[in-house]
Amino acid sequence: MGVLDHVWLGVLAVFTAEPAFSIFGLPISITLVMVFSGFVGGIVVGATPGLGGPFAMAVSLPILISVFGFTPDALLPVLGFLVGIMKGSTIGGAVPAILFNTPGTPDSVLTTFDGYPMTRNGQSGKALRVAHFSSVTGDTFSDIVLITSAPFLAIMVERFLDFPEKAALIILSLAFISAVVGRSVWKGILGALLGLFFAYIGTGEDGYPRLSMGSEELGNGFPLVSAVVGVLILGEVFKSMEDMWREMRERSEITMIEEKGDNKLRLADIRRILPFVGLSAVIGTAIGALPGIGSVLAATLGYASGKKMYKGDKSFGEGVPEGVAATEAANSSVAGANLIPVLSLGIPGNVSAVFIILAAESIGGFNPGPTVFRVIPDQINPEMVIVFGLFTTMICANILNWTLGGIFMRATGVMVKVPKQRLLAVVLLLTPTAIYVQNTDMFAIYFTLFFGFIGYLMRKLDISVLPFVIAFILANRLEEAMRQAFSATGGNPWFLFDSPISIAFIAIAVIVVVFFARNKKALG
Repeated sequence: MGVLDHVWLGVLAVFTAEPAFSIFGLPISITLVMVFSGFVGGIVVGATPGLGGPFAMAVSLPILISVFGFTPDALLPVLGFLVGIMKGSTIGGAVPAILFNTPGTPDSVLTTFDGYPMTRNGQSGKALRVAHFSSVTGDTFSDIVLITSAPFLAIMVERFLDFPEKAALIILSLAFISAVVGRSVWKGILGALLGLFFAYIGTGEDGYPRLSMGSEELGNGFPLVSAVVGVLILGEVFKSMEDMWREMRERSEITMIEEKGDNKLRLADIRRILPFVGLSAVIGTAIGALPGIGSVLAATLGYASGKKMYKGDKSFGEGVPEGVAATEAANSSVAGANLIPVLSLGIPGNVSAVFIILAAESIGGFNPGPTVFRVIPDQINPEMVIVFGLFTTMICANILNWTLGGIFMRATGVMVKVPKQRLLAVVLLLTPTAIYVQNTDMFAIYFTLFFGFIGYLMRKLDISVLPFVIAFILANRLEEAMRQAFSATGGNPWFLFDSPISIAFIAIAVIVVVFFARNKKALG
């Protein structure tokens, strides 16, 4: 059996599965129904501040397994639902970021930089259309790369990036985002250091609590979702409430934002943003192929690269469509590429990919790794059939993205007419509720409120919250990579300077900080 035979069998496995119902006599397989259901659910969850794709996948996986069981026929419907959530939440996360300046997911933070100013300028419709086009284009490009070159890319990445190089790459990403985002490089570095500080409170890699002051709750560390949601969403809510209160005192009314001008996505607009979409799609795909890095770094590098390439009258951060396009194309193109290390090496590329592995391990019959792509003469490799079935569900989800995703993005424009005081109240109520659903612990809500206050103070002091969030997310990966690198090099304290690639990453990090510090000081 050749590769093409396995491709055809994978397609048939999706379309000829047990039918859920029929339309005009045409049976619709349960796998397609699950992809559609996951896609719609992912859009709703992604568009809800405080939630996200990983949250929906975590909640739905045990339910799906209890419904479908542990038979081989259950694998593709469950994976299809998870893929639908992953795809839907990717475009849904841009909605609150653009309309309300409250990102639905951490990688949508950079979307707020230009998306929300466009909304304030009466161009929310155009911002949503740009986000949708860029997101689906980047996602589709990433899937094409995944399907055509998954084994080759994953093996090459693992060959050239060992533990010291991965640690140096994370340091480079922290330096890059600290230097690029915000008005001050040093405030950006301060924000990143704060993120690392709070992330390292609690039990570390050595199993001993750090900076916990004898508290059992602090000994367990701060939950990631509490820190990220608190700083990103509650911090913005607290700041918005203060701004609204000041506006009420000065004007005795709250300003409503209305659409004005041309909010359609014209062919000329597509031509203008296409270079930014293309560059960010390549960056996001490359980042997605790196195990454990994720879409936050991809969005950061995509936005920074687009900012450097942009030559328009306005600057990035003042409401330019190119800024939205660069960010959304980058973070969306990670969705397909993060399955490259999953399918080829069994290593999750990001949080969403973890649930793909959990589903495969829980149900059985599919073990992600090098054997997945092995061609057995005169035999069928069932794991390769599952892989191409998974690819088929991703293509189906992309088709839904191009069609229903566009309709949804256009429909959400009416949400901007919701009175701000009501919206803030809803978000303030919904966010702690979402946190409690995930953790069922009141301390998680206390931590969220604490980080909301931290986020509010950072905004008051003009310290960008993005370096804080990225540092908090990458802190454990940085510690793990550095400990493994230290051990792998025989206890060499200079392991970061032990290979040409890691030396290059560290050198670039220093150059980036010095370059942007001097340039921003000259501009200031």
